Amino acid sequence: MYPQFPPGFRFGMSTSAYQIEGAADAGGKGPSIWDTFTARPGAVRHGQDARVASDHYHRYASDVDLIAEAGVHDYRFSFSWPRVLAGDLDFYDRLVDRLLASGVRPMPTLYHWDLPQELEDAGGWMNRDTAHRLADHASALVLCLGDRVRDWITMNEMNVHTLYGYALADHAPARGLGLGALPAAHHQLLAHGLAVQVLRTHGAGSIGVAQQHFPVTAASDDPADVEAAAIFSALTNWTFSDPILLGDYPDELIRAGVGVPEAQLDRDLELIRARLDFYGVNYYEPTMIEAPKAGKDYSGVLEVDIPADMPFSPVPVKSDERTDFGWAVVPAGLTDILVTLRDRYPDLPPVIITENGASFHDSPPGPDGRVHDERRISYLDAHLRAVSDAITAGVRVDGYYVWSAIDNFEWAAGYDERFGLIYVDFSTLERTKKDSWFWYRDLIAAQPRN
Repeated sequence: MYPQFPPGFRFGMSTSAYQIEGAADAGGKGPSIWDTFTARPGAVRHGQDARVASDHYHRYASDVDLIAEAGVHDYRFSFSWPRVLAGDLDFYDRLVDRLLASGVRPMPTLYHWDLPQELEDAGGWMNRDTAHRLADHASALVLCLGDRVRDWITMNEMNVHTLYGYALADHAPARGLGLGALPAAHHQLLAHGLAVQVLRTHGAGSIGVAQQHFPVTAASDDPADVEAAAIFSALTNWTFSDPILLGDYPDELIRAGVGVPEAQLDRDLELIRARLDFYGVNYYEPTMIEAPKAGKDYSGVLEVDIPADMPFSPVPVKSDERTDFGWAVVPAGLTDILVTLRDRYPDLPPVIITENGASFHDSPPGPDGRVHDERRISYLDAHLRAVSDAITAGVRVDGYYVWSAIDNFEWAAGYDERFGLIYVDFSTLERTKKDSWFWYRDLIAAQPRN
């Protein structure tokens, strides 16, 4: 009835600070780039913001109880960098203690896109110094929590953050630099390497990174389409994994584009390639690419539109089903990218699926008090079976985390897109377990004993 996994396989749920915490000014917290972005008219659907979000800051204890009741082994969350910078570490002290008391392993992420606005004002990720400030952030956290938190994730989805926020202007900080954003990619990778160094110095138990990956296919066998797909995949996949897992960028143009002198770049790459204990993979959908065709309208194919002057253009992926966010449901793509990673990287660490999930526009609880989300159950079941297929193919996958534990602020899409296993009524902030929560609980309970 349920997909089966090897003994010791770990199930979890994921969230991020900015998307659920709220409490925008608590503890002296200053603004992040997302607070600035959401204040711009038209930047976020319906003009919404995350000042309250899911109010997890005040409701963390009951949220942890709901997470633990599902029987998950791990909870992946992130630290609000502006909150930590303001010295408000008590919240994370309490959160970690509650998780441990509930039998759930904390799996925190140092950076999930909420750069303090004061660092953006100093250049943001285009400024090399920001990487060193991330190392300071890591040091403050491991000194406070390292006696209880043994497992750490450095960065989340550097490729999406760079593409949407620096190359384009659809996410904070909305720089719109095009290929001129490559230094932002390098400085995030450097921040990862410096953070690993700090965490190792302080005796962290295990360290990984969370990267979004997706198979990229050409729209046809035309050599122009094949080349366009290869360029797109290099920029969006391998620019962010090759330095970490191979110690170099995927081609010389990208290497030159990061804007670092050769001798310094080699030293940076040595740091970036620091040993990892696990490699986090976030997966949602594949991408299909063709060489741009004159006069063809490519708008609306992806969540964000690729500028017309790029050497690649997206075309719709063929799929029998799409999420309510418009994303193609292709579980086999998860198997494909895991096998591709295994083949590309001979020393690939054990993989954890650090995010996988789907947005459906769930209805509020009905007369029976339940939130019926059968499509999400079908999605999760199919993707877990895809993970099982990858394991059968020889990929070592040690865990799977659903995105997300609770409904949240979905960046520029506001509150329309619901990914949670737990429904949040954003007018009352009341929580309701969805049918998918019960399914996930039963799936975990049905696994072989460790």
